[in-house]
Amino acid sequence: MGYETLLMSAKDTRRGQAMAVIGYQRVSINAQDAQLQNDALTAAGCSKIYEDKASGKNAERPGLLSALDYMREGDTLCVWKLDRLGRSTKDVLTIAEDLHARGIALRILTGTLAGNYSPKGEGKFFFTMMVAFAELERDMVVERTRAGLNAAKAQGRTGGRPSVITEDVLTVAKARKAKGESITAIARALGVSRATLYRHIG
Repeated sequence: MGYETLLMSAKDTRRGQAMAVIGYQRVSINAQDAQLQNDALTAAGCSKIYEDKASGKNAERPGLLSALDYMREGDTLCVWKLDRLGRSTKDVLTIAEDLHARGIALRILTGTLAGNYSPKGEGKFFFTMMVAFAELERDMVVERTRAGLNAAKAQGRTGGRPSVITEDVLTVAKARKAKGESITAIARALGVSRATLYRHIG
């Protein structure tokens, strides 16, 4: 069964269901840490809880991808603390931007930013700021890259890694987005990162 079939099956199982509160926890191998987050997410009323276990610098997070693929507009993603969403500010900003674009709320149970944030109403300011920071982050990356390439060119050096986004891939990605697919789903289906897609069609 291909990825698109799996995604369609997930959509079918959600059809007609009420808005869901989905939990996500990212834990170390420490069992106590896992139980702490799980207890808090369960108490918050999460109907499903997805988990990733940290292991060194491994950036793969299948649990988070599964949670994001499962969720639909109107759902709420619940985390114990905001830093559970990502290993870096860039990660958190990218995910928050994706949630905002898909109409998914975010509930943070503890920490400085604890609270309920919705893409609409009072919570919209949080998402607006996160999206703005994400755009700033992308602009800064582009500017640094451009400056580096210009410096290399001035010294007679050219090169750099080829882009994984070809014109054909970009065309398919734009078509999928026009049909309402999330950046997460498109990136996974095409075998590229969400960050790369955001730079081209975000």
